[in-house]
Amino acid sequence: MSNSASQWGFPTASRRALLIHGMTMCSNSWEGIAQLLVAKGFFVIAPNLLGHGGRRCSDYRISDFAEDLRPYFAMDTSYDVIIGHSFGCLVTLSLLPFLPKTKETTIILVDSALELTEKKINIFQNMVLEWTANVKTAEEHMAENPAWSRRDCVLRTLGITMFDPNTVEVFRQNTPWSSSGLLKNLPPHVKITLLVSDPEHIPRDIERMNTKVLTGVGHWIQYECPDAIMDAIPLPKANI
Repeated sequence: MSNSASQWGFPTASRRALLIHGMTMCSNSWEGIAQLLVAKGFFVIAPNLLGHGGRRCSDYRISDFAEDLRPYFAMDTSYDVIIGHSFGCLVTLSLLPFLPKTKETTIILVDSALELTEKKINIFQNMVLEWTANVKTAEEHMAENPAWSRRDCVLRTLGITMFDPNTVEVFRQNTPWSSSGLLKNLPPHVKITLLVSDPEHIPRDIERMNTKVLTGVGHWIQYECPDAIMDAIPLPKANI
């Protein structure tokens, strides 16, 4: 298992969560959600993906990112909840073969564009290059995103400064950009919820997937509307 990860809570906790960040982010960017999960009795692990959090990257296929996380499933390690954001959603779906065959697992995909045209790929690629060439300060993020906390703004800046710009090669080596097929023929023990800020990002003809469109919320749902993520997690009923 890579030592490039953040952890919250106690390893002896009865429930476990794995959080997969998006492009130009880092493991620490999950701080807010992680603390909410710990308060609900979870032990939380968030790895830094290849090319992120100070890690270098030389293999840019999405399958390579997933394979790098295989050690987190060693010795039959399982998770009650796995949450992915943005690019992290594609990595999360590629982890499905690593899951136990019987344990129920809740998968939450947070604002992922599972299907991208070549035009949109170029737009996102140029956007990432712009972010890394002109890193915004936490204060600038706060001014542009009043719904974000100062902590989240600081972590957004940290993620970009620790990002390997060469990782933008991901956009060129994963065309056509299409992952909706991974949502078909899901095993019965995997429950998937998709949270999106744009209804255009909802894949078609997918069965057994809960979908919720969050109006008035941007791409960074975990910063702006963390309760939407927490509400998608099945929690034990309190004893009356």
